[in-house]
Order: sequence, then structure tokens, then C-alpha cells
Amino acid sequence: MPHLQDSWAVTNGILHGKLVAERVKAPIRQQTALLAEQGITLTLAVVRVGADPASEVYVRGKVRACAEVGILSRHHHLDATVTEAEIVALVEELNNDDSVDGILVQLPLPRGISESRIIAAVDPRKDVDGFHPLNLGQLFSGRSLLEPCTPAGCMLLLEAAGVPLSGKRAVVVGRSVIVGRPVAQMLVRADATVTMCHRFTEDLGACIAQADVVVVAAGVPGLIRGSWVKPGAAIIDVGINRLPTGKLTGDVEFEEAHARAGVITPVPGGVGPMTVAMLLWNTLVAAMLRRRLGMPRPAAQAWSV
Repeated sequence: MPHLQDSWAVTNGILHGKLVAERVKAPIRQQTALLAEQGITLTLAVVRVGADPASEVYVRGKVRACAEVGILSRHHHLDATVTEAEIVALVEELNNDDSVDGILVQLPLPRGISESRIIAAVDPRKDVDGFHPLNLGQLFSGRSLLEPCTPAGCMLLLEAAGVPLSGKRAVVVGRSVIVGRPVAQMLVRADATVTMCHRFTEDLGACIAQADVVVVAAGVPGLIRGSWVKPGAAIIDVGINRLPTGKLTGDVEFEEAHARAGVITPVPGGVGPMTVAMLLWNTLVAAMLRRRLGMPRPAAQAWSV
């Protein structure tokens, strides 16, 4: 089955998230430079609790990405013994700090800490993760400004690759509030016909076989078999799993699926860079709205002009 036509974002059917992310970061870098000339420095506060190795790596990458585009990052690392009330107190302090434009609480939090309570404590105007109930509600009402980073990144990947969505059948595997449910809503907003699958779905393979677009965020390595993929389908693999060998892999059998798909994201190098890029984008949006500077141009215009 022939892959989608090669373009700046797609080579031999592989959709390069790193390339798309760089296109998104370019106008952010330009805008932060313009704001800096006015004496305005964008600031992202990152709150990490405990010593989870993966969280440490993710935070390090986000801090590095901030520096690349001119955003100042402040890393608040709390010990795992911290109380829920102490985390809330820090979040409220950051809410009230006028120099902070965005707040990111790195998940997961240690056992015994209510993630929903901590997320709800973040000022929705500074919620650059897009997880606050108000921002999720605005997403579902079609009036969202700060959208969850990974789902927004998935949609931009599809747009960059020129994947048609209107009237197409889309399947989302995984129903988390962080990825599955928001990306399903975004696909509906793009006029796709969406089916959401989860651990209780009967005959997952039959669902995948009918899908023109598949977004997988289940956290199960190799869950989606390549033989299930509809020829020419677009596959967005959000999963990132470390095998006993140390190799990173997604939720899709990559080689088998690549042979049939029109376009597919690799792991790593696919969705991951887009998640970070959209975090930077949300920080810019939050800063400009809170400072009453208007909205920046849509991220997709970074490659459509």
C-alpha cells in the first residue's frame, strides 16, 4: 500500500514529530523575543513531587525546551513526603505570583496525593497542561484556549501530514482524561466519526480495521497489531513503553503497521516532541491572554504560510 505523499513532515510514511515541533517552536521563539524587547519575560513554573525517574527526565526536557525558545523556567522540586496541603499552598503561591505565566504540575504524583485536587487548585488562566476542569469544559463546549498538550499535538501532526478528517472514521484507543477523551472530542470537532475503545471493547481488531485514523494511548506495548491496520490509514501512536531490553516502543506494532499505513508516527520522535511544543505554545497563549496582549496566530500557520 503506498504511503502518503512525502512532504516536509512525512518521509516514506513516517510522520516526524520532531520536524513539526520545530515548526511550532519557531514563532514562539520569535514572539518571546519581541516581548523581551518590551521588558516582558515569559515564565513557566514546574512543580515536581518525589523522585520518579521518568518525571525527572520529562521535566529536564521541558526545562531545556523552555530555554530554547526564550521562556524562563522555575523548577520547584518537592520531597515525596510533602503533604497535599503543602502542594496546594505552593500552587496558590504561584497563582498569585504575577511574574508566573504558566504552571505545570508534573504527573504522576505520589500515592496518597489527589491529582484532581492539585489540578483544580491551578489558576485556569495559568493551566498550561489544559487539565483544569474549566479548560476541559471549554474544550467540550468548543470554546477552548488552553487545550491538553498531547491531544493538541496529535491534531497538529495530522494537519501537518495533510490527513483528511471530515467524514472519516477515527478510532481512539484509551479513554484517559489526559489524552483519550480530549483527542476524541477534537476529532469530533474536526467532523470525524469517532469510536472510543478501551479495555472492555470487544473485538478491538475489527474496530481498528475500519478506521481511517487511529490514535492509540493505552500504555500497552504492541497492543495494536499491524495486520489490523486499514491500508492507507493514519496512525498516531501516543504510547511510550520501555521494554526489558531498555528499548522504547509504542502501543502499535510499528514495522507491521508501517507496511500498511498511509502515515505513522515513530516512537520515540513522534508525539513526544509535540507534547513539549504545545506546552510552550500554551505558555505563550496564557501569557498573552493574561497580559491582555491578544492571541498569537494559530500554531498551524507556522507551516501553512
